[in-house]
Amino acid sequence: MIRLEHVNLVVSDMDAMLKFYRAAMPHWQVRGGGESSWYGKPRRWLHFGDDYSYIALSDNGEGGNRDLTGHQQGLAHFAFVTTDLNALRQRMQEAGYQVDKEGQSTEFRDNVYYIDPAGFEVEFVCYTSDNPQERNNYD
Repeated sequence: MIRLEHVNLVVSDMDAMLKFYRAAMPHWQVRGGGESSWYGKPRRWLHFGDDYSYIALSDNGEGGNRDLTGHQQGLAHFAFVTTDLNALRQRMQEAGYQVDKEGQSTEFRDNVYYIDPAGFEVEFVCYTSDNPQERNNYD
Protein backbone atom coordinates (compact mmCIF):
# COMPACT_ATOMS: atom_id res chain seq x y z
CA MET A 1 0.00 0.00 0.00
CA ILE A 2 1.13 3.53 -0.73
CA ARG A 3 -0.52 6.66 0.68
CA LEU A 4 0.33 10.34 0.57
CA GLU A 5 2.01 11.38 3.80
CA HIS A 6 2.57 15.10 3.27
CA VAL A 7 2.57 18.01 0.89
CA ASN A 8 5.46 20.49 1.17
CA LEU A 9 4.51 24.11 0.42
CA VAL A 10 6.84 27.10 0.26
CA VAL A 11 4.95 30.23 1.30
CA SER A 12 5.56 33.87 2.17
CA ASP A 13 3.24 34.13 5.19
CA MET A 14 3.26 31.06 7.40
CA ASP A 15 0.96 32.57 10.03
CA ALA A 16 -1.75 33.24 7.43
CA MET A 17 -1.41 29.67 6.18
CA LEU A 18 -1.74 28.26 9.70
CA LYS A 19 -4.87 30.34 10.29
CA PHE A 20 -6.46 28.93 7.13
CA TYR A 21 -5.57 25.29 7.76
CA ARG A 22 -6.46 25.47 11.46
CA ALA A 23 -9.94 26.66 10.45
CA ALA A 24 -10.26 23.81 7.96
CA MET A 25 -8.77 21.09 10.18
CA PRO A 26 -9.09 22.01 13.86
CA HIS A 27 -8.07 18.49 14.93
CA TRP A 28 -4.61 18.98 13.37
CA GLN A 29 -1.73 20.55 15.27
CA VAL A 30 1.83 21.74 14.75
CA ARG A 31 3.81 18.50 14.98
CA GLY A 32 7.21 20.17 14.97
CA GLY A 33 9.27 22.83 13.33
CA GLY A 34 12.41 24.85 13.43
CA GLU A 35 14.79 26.98 11.46
CA SER A 36 17.16 25.95 8.73
CA SER A 37 18.75 27.16 5.53
CA TRP A 38 17.69 26.25 2.00
CA TYR A 39 20.42 26.84 -0.54
CA GLY A 40 21.87 29.66 1.54
CA LYS A 41 18.59 31.36 2.46
CA PRO A 42 17.33 31.11 6.05
CA ARG A 43 13.84 29.79 6.54
CA ARG A 44 11.35 28.80 9.20
CA TRP A 45 9.60 25.48 8.70
CA LEU A 46 6.89 23.45 10.42
CA HIS A 47 4.75 20.37 10.00
CA PHE A 48 1.02 20.83 10.59
CA GLY A 49 -1.09 17.68 10.75
CA ASP A 50 -2.07 14.60 12.69
CA ASP A 51 -0.17 11.39 13.41
CA TYR A 52 -0.47 10.17 9.81
CA SER A 53 -0.58 13.12 7.40
CA TYR A 54 0.60 16.69 7.41
CA ILE A 55 1.36 19.82 5.44
CA ALA A 56 5.01 20.89 5.55
CA LEU A 57 5.30 24.67 5.41
CA SER A 58 8.45 26.68 4.80
CA ASP A 59 8.52 30.46 4.73
CA ASN A 60 10.60 32.94 2.74
CA GLY A 61 8.80 32.07 -0.48
CA GLU A 62 9.27 34.50 -3.35
CA GLY A 63 6.98 35.46 -6.20
CA GLY A 64 3.39 34.45 -6.76
CA ASN A 65 1.72 31.12 -7.30
CA ARG A 66 0.72 29.97 -10.79
CA ASP A 67 -2.38 31.45 -12.40
CA LEU A 68 -5.06 28.89 -11.57
CA THR A 69 -7.09 29.94 -14.61
CA GLY A 70 -4.09 29.51 -16.92
CA HIS A 71 -2.31 26.53 -18.40
CA GLN A 72 1.13 26.79 -16.82
CA GLN A 73 2.71 23.67 -15.43
CA GLY A 74 2.49 23.32 -11.69
CA LEU A 75 0.18 22.22 -8.96
CA ALA A 76 -3.49 22.56 -9.91
CA HIS A 77 -4.93 21.61 -6.50
CA PHE A 78 -4.80 19.06 -3.73
CA ALA A 79 -7.70 17.58 -1.80
CA PHE A 80 -8.68 16.45 1.65
CA VAL A 81 -11.57 14.13 2.53
CA THR A 82 -13.95 15.30 5.25
CA THR A 83 -16.86 13.50 6.86
CA ASP A 84 -18.82 16.75 7.33
CA LEU A 85 -18.55 19.26 4.51
CA ASN A 86 -21.23 21.52 6.00
CA ALA A 87 -19.28 21.86 9.25
CA LEU A 88 -16.13 22.67 7.28
CA ARG A 89 -17.99 25.32 5.28
CA GLN A 90 -19.27 26.86 8.52
CA ARG A 91 -15.80 26.92 10.14
CA MET A 92 -14.25 28.49 7.07
CA GLN A 93 -16.97 31.13 6.82
CA GLU A 94 -16.61 32.00 10.50
CA ALA A 95 -12.85 32.36 10.00
CA GLY A 96 -13.45 34.75 7.07
CA TYR A 97 -12.78 32.42 4.11
CA GLN A 98 -15.15 32.21 1.18
CA VAL A 99 -15.73 29.32 -1.19
CA ASP A 100 -13.81 29.89 -4.42
CA LYS A 101 -15.95 27.48 -6.44
CA GLU A 102 -18.40 24.69 -5.92
CA GLY A 103 -17.49 21.20 -7.05
CA GLN A 104 -19.47 18.85 -9.24
CA SER A 105 -21.63 17.12 -6.68
CA THR A 106 -23.14 13.72 -7.29
CA GLU A 107 -25.44 11.48 -5.30
CA PHE A 108 -22.38 10.00 -3.55
CA ARG A 109 -19.93 12.92 -3.45
CA ASP A 110 -19.96 16.62 -2.62
CA ASN A 111 -16.97 18.91 -2.87
CA VAL A 112 -15.91 22.54 -2.62
CA TYR A 113 -12.76 24.52 -3.42
CA TYR A 114 -10.99 27.27 -1.48
CA ILE A 115 -7.87 29.29 -2.26
CA ASP A 116 -5.44 29.35 0.65
CA PRO A 117 -3.42 32.48 1.53
CA ALA A 118 -0.46 31.37 -0.63
CA GLY A 119 -2.72 30.94 -3.68
CA PHE A 120 -2.98 27.14 -3.64
CA GLU A 121 -6.36 25.70 -4.58
CA VAL A 122 -7.55 23.25 -1.93
CA GLU A 123 -10.46 20.87 -2.48
CA PHE A 124 -12.49 19.38 0.35
CA VAL A 125 -14.60 16.37 -0.58
CA CYS A 126 -17.22 14.42 1.36
CA TYR A 127 -18.29 10.95 0.25
CA THR A 128 -21.69 9.53 1.18
CA SER A 129 -20.87 6.00 0.09
CA ASP A 130 -18.19 3.49 0.99
CA ASN A 131 -18.70 1.72 -2.33
CA PRO A 132 -15.77 2.64 -4.62
CA GLN A 133 -17.92 2.26 -7.75
CA GLU A 134 -20.33 4.87 -6.44
CA ARG A 135 -17.66 7.18 -4.99
CA ASN A 136 -15.56 7.12 -8.16
CA ASN A 137 -18.29 7.37 -10.77
CA TYR A 138 -17.17 9.90 -13.41
CA ASP A 139 -20.20 9.76 -15.70
